[in-house]
Amino acid sequence: MSVHAGVLSAVFGWFTEAEAVPAEDIIVHTATETPLLSARSNPKPQATGGGDVVVSDGALVSAGPVGEDEIAASDIGGGEISVYTVREGDTLSQISEMFGVTTNTILWANDIRSAKDIHAGDTLVILPIVGVQHTVADGESLSTIVKKYEADIDEVLAYNGLSSADELGIGDELIIPGGEIAAPKRVAAAPRPTSVSGSGGGAGFVHPVPGATRTQGIHGYNAVDYAAGYGTPIRAAASGEVIVSKSGGWNGGYGNYIVVRHNDGSQTLYAHNSANYVGVGAWVGAGETIAAMGSTGRSTGVHLHFEVRGSRNPF
Repeated sequence: MSVHAGVLSAVFGWFTEAEAVPAEDIIVHTATETPLLSARSNPKPQATGGGDVVVSDGALVSAGPVGEDEIAASDIGGGEISVYTVREGDTLSQISEMFGVTTNTILWANDIRSAKDIHAGDTLVILPIVGVQHTVADGESLSTIVKKYEADIDEVLAYNGLSSADELGIGDELIIPGGEIAAPKRVAAAPRPTSVSGSGGGAGFVHPVPGATRTQGIHGYNAVDYAAGYGTPIRAAASGEVIVSKSGGWNGGYGNYIVVRHNDGSQTLYAHNSANYVGVGAWVGAGETIAAMGSTGRSTGVHLHFEVRGSRNPF
């Protein structure tokens, strides 16, 4: 609410002392969103909030640090996930503006095809993304663009609301979710088995899949990947409340996934599951089995994609 100077005093002047409204009877209605972590200030002013990317062609920007060195230096994963319940009269553009994301971010992350499919009472996951913005140049095709950024062509089509690559034209702008600027290739170390002690180190986490093999180090939003057999139990890395449990659908590439909010405000995310064993609102203990390993969503094999948002990933 915004008012001009003097207006409030004039309004409240209508009441006598006996008629004054008690403070406890004044109700302030707020939006029904549930922010799970406060947003960090973005040192890159050319980027919008929420992880969406609005940058010059070919430059990578995200709401959080990208790459193992940057995340290790910042000691935080960034990119809070929020849950919002749609109210009567809400529009998709209003919701996206509220969270500082694009409308396509909300549609894409919730497997919704059109703004007309959003109704009062629906629960939306506001899932920040990492990616790049690219302006289509003469002679480029969608296949060459996704190859340049090591992205997924179906994901690019879905995020940008395109039914086929034939709809692209010179000068069109694409958001490439999960896109990365090509960098000199480094020889990767061979995957190594994890410790089975259950200790998570400095962050105080227990291991979500002890005995599994780490197949990828820090990437995306402070994530690591672990591979093991299909159906391998996935454990909660720390106690907390389940605030997202999505089963079925693409879900922004995560497939079946779970997000747990911990007492210190940090969040852990467990993606590509074959099955989720806990629902929203459940309280889980550290080491409790919450899901089974699978290969749903954007996945090239059976593995766990494990993210830590708002704290250091000790794995």
